[in-house]
Amino acid sequence: MHSSRGGSIWSPVTSSPDVIVIGAGVLGLCSAAELGARGHAVTVIDPGGPNASSAAAGMIAPALESLSDDSTPERAALLKRARDRWPGFAETFGLTLHRDGVDWRGPDIPAALTRLAAMGFAASRSPAGLTSPEDWRVEVATALKALARAPGVTVIRSSVARLSADARRWRVEAEDGRTWFAPTVVLATGVAAPLPGLPERAAAAVAAVEPFRGQLTPVSAPPPPRTLRTPDLYIVPAAGGVVIGATMERGRRDIEPDLAESARRVTAGLALLGAAGEAGSPRVGVRGASPDGLPLAGSAGEPGLHLALAPFRNGWLLGPLVAQVVADGVEGRAPVADAAALDPLRFA
Repeated sequence: MHSSRGGSIWSPVTSSPDVIVIGAGVLGLCSAAELGARGHAVTVIDPGGPNASSAAAGMIAPALESLSDDSTPERAALLKRARDRWPGFAETFGLTLHRDGVDWRGPDIPAALTRLAAMGFAASRSPAGLTSPEDWRVEVATALKALARAPGVTVIRSSVARLSADARRWRVEAEDGRTWFAPTVVLATGVAAPLPGLPERAAAAVAAVEPFRGQLTPVSAPPPPRTLRTPDLYIVPAAGGVVIGATMERGRRDIEPDLAESARRVTAGLALLGAAGEAGSPRVGVRGASPDGLPLAGSAGEPGLHLALAPFRNGWLLGPLVAQVVADGVEGRAPVADAAALDPLRFA
C-alpha cells in the first residue's frame, strides 16, 4: 500500500507524488524530510543497503574541519551556519543531537588554538591537547531511520534505470519495470554515474563528482566523553561503544574492506583511549566531492530537476542546509544567502 503519511514503506505500487528523491543517503533523506514537513508528498527511491552516509560517524564538525590547510574564514563561517541549523532540524524530525564537543590531540596546539579563534570558534587548552564545544554529532543509524519515517515521506526499495521528461512531469523508470511520475525530481545519487535520460548540463555536473573511499570500524570499547580526533584518526562514541576511522582514498569506488588498515587504526585508537576492545566488521562508503569540496545543491538548470550531491566529508554537517536550499528551489522561494555557494552549475 502506498501512503503519504510517512513511514518507510516498501510499496510495489507506482505512484505520482509531488516530488521524487532518488537516493536515500543523508542529503536525499534530509531533503525529503524537509519537503515533507512543508506539505509535499515525497517518494524516495533507493536500492537499499549500506551507503556512504551509513558508513559515517555522524560528525557535525565545523571547527575541526576548519583546521585544514585549505579552509578559509568564509568557508568556516558557512560550515558554522550550517551547523547552527541542526538544533531546529533535529527537533522537527525527532533526532537526538549530541552537543558534547570534541577533543583534539595534535602537533602545535597553540597554533591550532590561534587558528580556531581566527575562524570564530571557541576552544581551550586541555591536558593532552585542546577541547572545543563547537563540534557535535548524531547517531547515524537512528537518524537515517527517523528521516525515512518523516511525515510525508515514503521510501521505496528499487533501482532507477532511466529518466525522461515532458512539459509537465518527469518519468522515473525502475530496473524492475515500475514507473513513477512527478513534476519534480531530486537527484541524491552519490557517486553513481549519470542516469540515462538526464539532460546534458545536469549529466555533466553529476559525472564530475569525484569519489573518495572511506572506511571506519565499530569497536566494542568504553567510549570517551566526547569525540576524540588526531590528524589521522577519530574515535566517536556510538551505540555499543565507538567507531574508529577513517581513511579517505581519492578516486576509489570499491567497497571491499581493507582489514589490515582497519586493524592498524583500531590498534592506534584503542591505545589512544587506553582501553581494550573488540572490533566489528569495517564499514566502507564512497563519498562524492565537487572541485571546491562543497555540495551540489539546488536547481540543475532544467524545470523540476534538482541536485543534492557531493558533500565530501561533511554530509551530516551540511544536511539541513542542503535540505533548505533544495526545498526552497522546488518551491520557487528566494534562496538563502548560502545557496549561491552550493549552486550545482557553478563550475559550468
